[in-house]
Amino acid sequence: MEKIIQAPGRYIQGAGELQKLPAYVATFGKGALAVLSGTMMRTQNDNLKAGFEAAGLKYVSEPFGGECCNAEIDRLRKVVQDEGLDVIVGIGGGKVCDTAKAVAHYEKLPVIVAPSIASTDAPCSALSVVYTEDGVFEAYLVLPKNPEMVIMDTDIIKRAPARLFVAGMGDALATYFEAQATYDSRSTVMSGGHVTNSAISLARLCFDILMADGFKAKLAIENHVCTAAVENVIEANTFLSGVGFESGGLAAAHAIHNGFTALPETHEMYHGEKVAFGTLVQLVLENRSEDELDEVLDFCTTLGLPVNLEGLGVKEVNEEKIMEVAKLACAPEDTMGNMPFEVTPESLAAAIIAADALGTYYLKED
Repeated sequence: MEKIIQAPGRYIQGAGELQKLPAYVATFGKGALAVLSGTMMRTQNDNLKAGFEAAGLKYVSEPFGGECCNAEIDRLRKVVQDEGLDVIVGIGGGKVCDTAKAVAHYEKLPVIVAPSIASTDAPCSALSVVYTEDGVFEAYLVLPKNPEMVIMDTDIIKRAPARLFVAGMGDALATYFEAQATYDSRSTVMSGGHVTNSAISLARLCFDILMADGFKAKLAIENHVCTAAVENVIEANTFLSGVGFESGGLAAAHAIHNGFTALPETHEMYHGEKVAFGTLVQLVLENRSEDELDEVLDFCTTLGLPVNLEGLGVKEVNEEKIMEVAKLACAPEDTMGNMPFEVTPESLAAAIIAADALGTYYLKED
């Protein structure tokens, strides 16, 4: 089978880029539906509306309903149809971006995503993660194309909560390990092809940037400033992790994240926080060296990412709960099959318990 790498049509990162949105939209159409998170609706909507009106473009904004689910996608599709719009824009977090991409897919329209946070690798991908209305993982919606444009406005991102920025690093942390597993198993990636050398190199670069600049970037974001380290991590969290996972592949870490959506007590945790623990579990499954485990554990604890079940909000650990997570993570339609060896619910449950014990021990020793 062929090797495939894919990416958004254009990736733009810089200060004040969101204010150029009318000009960017004008290259694709004459009217946009903008789906905005609550914070972006309060802080950006009026300026955007004025900018679109000055450019002679139609602008219709809708607040995001809170979940990337079929009901929300259908609601927004109706707005597009009723208003006769020809461009979709998503401004907000990962679920806002995924929802905008899904709406654009079903309506066969171009999509621009402008994340307000650098907390997931969702913006660059030809993928929407669809949940139930209650927030339980339902399916991956694989799209025929990547977004036409991804806009990362660093003036906005530097003001976002540091926890979200750190969660993005937790998500990006899995990129290299999952790409390597997919490469080793000769599995196919989201595009239907095999892992390219470029994809595995981008995934490795993502990991190296996190190790070099992650802590420095966290401190800068906590003080709402954009330094070179912050710029590097924004690119790692968004572009490198996005292209890395999509063309490099997903494996155990994200499947484990999806498994944890079965536990209501983890719903308050961010995607990247659960993926970070899923990465630790994947390393245990792979029986990685102590040096590799120590590097990941040190990175996570320094940044405040969870390394045990208590950190994920799971106060009561019992075999039944863990097996429920393991069974969902090993579902045939998920990405556990990209591991280079068979992973059963029983072996995964054992790895989750072992990773929990390892993380708990490390926190005590730290």
